[in-house]
Amino acid sequence: MLTELSIRNFAIIDSLSVSFEKGLTVLTGETGAGKSIIIDAVHLLVGGRGSAEFIRHGESKAEIEGLFQIDDDKHPVFAKAEEFGLDMNDGMAILRRDISLSGKSVCRVNGKLVTIAILREIGRTLIDIHGQHEHQELMDERLHLPLLDQFGGEKVASALAEYQKLFKRYETASKQLNSLSQNEQQMVHRLDLIQFQFDEIQKADLKLREDEELMEERKKINNFEKIHEALQTSYNALNGEQHAIDWLSVAMNNLEEAAGLDEGLKNSSETVSNSYFLLEEAVSTIRDQLDSLDYDTERVEFIESRLNEINQLKRKYGRNIEEIMEYGAGIEEEVEKLQNRETHIAKLEKEIKSIKADLIVEAKNLSELRQTFAQQLTKKIHQELKDLYMEKTIFEPHFLQTAYTFDELSDRGINQSGLDSMEFYISTNPGEPLKPLSKIASGGELSRIMLALKSIFSKHQGITSIIFDEVDTGVSGRVAQSIAEKIYKVATGSQVLCISHLPQVAAMADTHLFIAKNVRAGRTNTSVKPLIESEKIKEIGRMISGVEITDLTKQHANELIQLAKRLKITS
Repeated sequence: MLTELSIRNFAIIDSLSVSFEKGLTVLTGETGAGKSIIIDAVHLLVGGRGSAEFIRHGESKAEIEGLFQIDDDKHPVFAKAEEFGLDMNDGMAILRRDISLSGKSVCRVNGKLVTIAILREIGRTLIDIHGQHEHQELMDERLHLPLLDQFGGEKVASALAEYQKLFKRYETASKQLNSLSQNEQQMVHRLDLIQFQFDEIQKADLKLREDEELMEERKKINNFEKIHEALQTSYNALNGEQHAIDWLSVAMNNLEEAAGLDEGLKNSSETVSNSYFLLEEAVSTIRDQLDSLDYDTERVEFIESRLNEINQLKRKYGRNIEEIMEYGAGIEEEVEKLQNRETHIAKLEKEIKSIKADLIVEAKNLSELRQTFAQQLTKKIHQELKDLYMEKTIFEPHFLQTAYTFDELSDRGINQSGLDSMEFYISTNPGEPLKPLSKIASGGELSRIMLALKSIFSKHQGITSIIFDEVDTGVSGRVAQSIAEKIYKVATGSQVLCISHLPQVAAMADTHLFIAKNVRAGRTNTSVKPLIESEKIKEIGRMISGVEITDLTKQHANELIQLAKRLKITS
């Protein structure tokens, strides 16, 4: 849910910070006070189109920042964050967007700079904004089938997963077949090329980490004189008469004699004795290393030649020996396939035929499930529409003809969603034919249809927050009350922010924010104030009667609030 929104230098807003709670938050106020400006700011925060026109006059940039708290660790925002390499610790997402006078935006998610496209991808998992006149997600026919699948829950998800597993196998086998079925001349050229590459890699007879070992040996040989001089000097300093090991022998013998006379010197004697024997062993090792040192010109030439050969292979086939060997293993398999091309083509054709047969079974099962849940969805939507006094409206998930036979499957083509193509159709007047939902005229009618759909789908979409921007325009009376109840119902499963002019909706609010426009020092500013119950009664009274608020108006407003409380208890 959106818990905090901070806005600076945006339109008529100088500086504004608003806290939001769970449930239904209603924003009301006089026309032009800035209610829609706040929603515009949220829209920009989650990736909406922006421009320099939003910047407050006289300022250099507008700043919008929002804090989202996500309690569900399976929320889709976490998958999106992982996809884009974003840190989402403690279930918190801080989105920020700055818009400069040039019109350019700087976007951040949890402090990390992101593109506007990434901000939009993250934002659409967090907030769903619905306005009366804009095309909504539910109006996009491409999303209707996924919405039905979400409504179908685990049963459809499981069937779709099984289908998609097969579909991936089908795609892989089809790509391999297409590759092998290319022009004969192209295949011969390809075989010649990769055969040469494979032979070159095989001839090199590479060993893992060989280049690192050779470079270490080259370093040692190139510093032969320094190493020899250091070893000789060390040996001379340690060995011989009147040198380190000779004096250590004198100390050891004297301490052994003293320790025989004084028990307290025993530890010192043993320490010196151990040091003597360790040093004697080190001297022997240094002597052996000196004896083994040899500047081998032929070895130097071999190392340089071998490293040059390995570097040539790196430029062609990989950044390191491991990648070169992996590339060699890959083309070895391709060489074998091209050399036995006809056999592999026959094998793949047989495999694809088998996969297609299984795909038909899984696709049919998936389609039957979708048809079943489409009927359930239709009943639920009709009930929602009836509650909104649109009982004569007909809703139908419209499926295009589905093919199940092998030949039809080949002609029709396959995609990862199955064989179904579905779009929501609706008829709002008796005797009128069903039409695509996207073709319905906007207005109060469309608002109610959208609200009915949202009442069903909100709990299946995983959206953290839903914003309704004056979707109740053009309705009144019992329809207005029904809309208020539907909006509240949606708010029981998701945080809902709602701009409304309906007193019925305001009465249902868990939190009521009053938006006001003030003039200070000759500049207009917008303020937001949470209302206590007495203030809420007064504001709802204003919404009912307009300018003049009488005792009767207040009584009516209080009745609406008490009715809303009773409805909340029973809902």
